Amino acid sequence: MNHIATLLLLFAWSLVSINSIAQTTVIGKWKSIDDKTGEAKSIVEIFEKGSVIHGKIIEVFPKGNIIDPICIKCPKDDIRYNKKILGMEIIKDLKPKGAEFSGGEILDPEVGKVYSCKLWIEGDQLKVRGYLGPFFRTQTWERVPL
Repeated sequence: MNHIATLLLLFAWSLVSINSIAQTTVIGKWKSIDDKTGEAKSIVEIFEKGSVIHGKIIEVFPKGNIIDPICIKCPKDDIRYNKKILGMEIIKDLKPKGAEFSGGEILDPEVGKVYSCKLWIEGDQLKVRGYLGPFFRTQTWERVPL
């Protein structure tokens, strides 16, 4: 009986540990929230590829009558120009730097601009900051429960 109780306790502890690790990493699915309107725009899956962080849109929340939008405002020399936003990789090449990830870029497909990018966890939220020169915007994204 002692062995079973010990195994159950270890199993429960491992679930708590896995859950707390998942809450402190940028890896996972996040609901992007527009910093101007407060509206949810999409679900972005952030993942590691090689030793860098990337993110792609895995769900789009329709805006008006546009159900399957394409990136018509992306730069014409960008391979994402005129491509579907659903499935599009919008975060590329972020590297760990302390508790943050930076050095890569993020695309805002709605306006077609590519920004330098930085991500970090604050509480149970993901902060996403895009830079264009000295100017920046920060969005707060919400983790999508497992």
